[in-house]
Amino acid sequence: MSEKLLTPIEIGLTAAIVAIENHEPLILAARDSDGLAGLPFGPFDAPSHRTFEIGLRAWVEEQTGLRLGYVEQLYTFGDRGRHAEAGDTGAHMVSIGYLALTRAIGGELAATSASFAPWYRFLPWEDRREGPPPIIADDIIPALTEWAEEETPETTRALPRKDRVRFYFGLDGASWDEERVLDRYELLYEAGLVEEARRDGRPAALARKALPALGTSMRFDHRRILATAVARLRAKLKYRPVVFELLPAEFTLTDLQYTVEAISGRHLHKQNFRRLVEMEALVEPTGVMSTQTGGRPAALYRFRRDVLQERPAPGLRVRSRR
Repeated sequence: MSEKLLTPIEIGLTAAIVAIENHEPLILAARDSDGLAGLPFGPFDAPSHRTFEIGLRAWVEEQTGLRLGYVEQLYTFGDRGRHAEAGDTGAHMVSIGYLALTRAIGGELAATSASFAPWYRFLPWEDRREGPPPIIADDIIPALTEWAEEETPETTRALPRKDRVRFYFGLDGASWDEERVLDRYELLYEAGLVEEARRDGRPAALARKALPALGTSMRFDHRRILATAVARLRAKLKYRPVVFELLPAEFTLTDLQYTVEAISGRHLHKQNFRRLVEMEALVEPTGVMSTQTGGRPAALYRFRRDVLQERPAPGLRVRSRR
C-alpha cells in the first residue's frame, strides 16, 4: 500500500489590534497589492520564538513599530481554503488569531501601508449608538428573509434559518445581543451577502446578481477574525477591566462612558452608567480637574488597581437604552 502524502501545514499569527481615538474604536489594517484591507499577520518562526505570543509581539513591533500591551489568544482558524486557491499544492495556512489592545496611535507607524481604521467600516451593522443602523432594515433583513424562505425541510441545523435571523438580529421580540458579532457575520456569509462569500465561491453568493454594500471586505477570512475579536472584547468588558487598557492613565467619566459605548456599539444612560461605575468601584478620583472638555471643568479619574485583589471578575455589566 502506498503511503498517502500529507499536506504540509504552516502556522501564521494574525492580530486584531484595537485602539480608541476620539471615542471611536479603531483596528490596525494594512492594504495588499490588490487594495484589500487585512489584519497584520506573519509566520510563526519556532527557532526564533519560544511561544506564539512572543512571536506575535516581535513581528508586530518589527512591521509596525507598535509595542503591544494587552494580548489575548482568540481562536485557531484553519478552515480548508481560507488561504488556498483552486489548484494550489502549497502548504495549508493555519492562523492563530489574537486580540491586542494599544494606546499607541499618535506616532508614526513603521509600516507605511498600515493605519488605524474605524472597525465599524468593516462591520457597519454593529454600531447601534444612534439606534439600529438603516443598513439592517434596508439591506440585511430583506435579503436574509428571502434567503430564509428558501430553506428546505431537510435542514440539519439545530435552528432553522428564520430563527437564526430573528435571534441574531433581534427581530420580532428577540433582544439584540451585542456579543453575537461572529454569529451575525457568519450568517451573512452563509447567505452569500458579503464579498468574502463570493470570493470564496460560495453558491449562495454566486447565485446573486449583485451583493449589497455591507461594509468593507477584507482579505482571506480576516473579517471573520475581526468579528471574533469584537465579540470577545464586548464580552470581556463585563467581567474584566480591559477598557482601561484603551484609556489614558487619567480620564473623565464621560471619556469612560464613550469608550464603553464605542466598543459595545450601544448607547448608555448617563446617570445609570455613573451609578454602575460607582457601585463597581473600578475608578478613583485623582483630585485634578480637566479643562480640556470644552465646557465646565471635569474631574479626572484613574483605574483603581486594588479591585483586582478584591473580587475575581471586576467589570462593567452595562445595560443599554436600546
